Amino acid sequence: MEKSLLQQIKKRRLMLGFKQHDMMMRIGVSRQQYQRLEAKGNPQLSTLELIAEGLNSELMLIPKEKALAVIAVLEGAQERKNLSDDPWQGILDDAL
Repeated sequence: MEKSLLQQIKKRRLMLGFKQHDMMMRIGVSRQQYQRLEAKGNPQLSTLELIAEGLNSELMLIPKEKALAVIAVLEGAQERKNLSDDPWQGILDDAL
């Protein structure tokens, strides 16, 4: 179920329709450097921050005991079906 960070980076890049070459312009590393990083790299924190910015994403630490709940929400698991499509629906009903 869980994917490595490098797999998540690649998936996000593909989801946004970016090629490895595009990352050169977005984060300032060569295509070869980025390709190496995505394949087997061990990036520094500063590099991960640049990649997150380039992928319109946020880096965050999630406590292990909360990880499954976060993944379920992000992947639209069964629990998410209980949420309304419109988060504002009914918010003022009690005020009337």
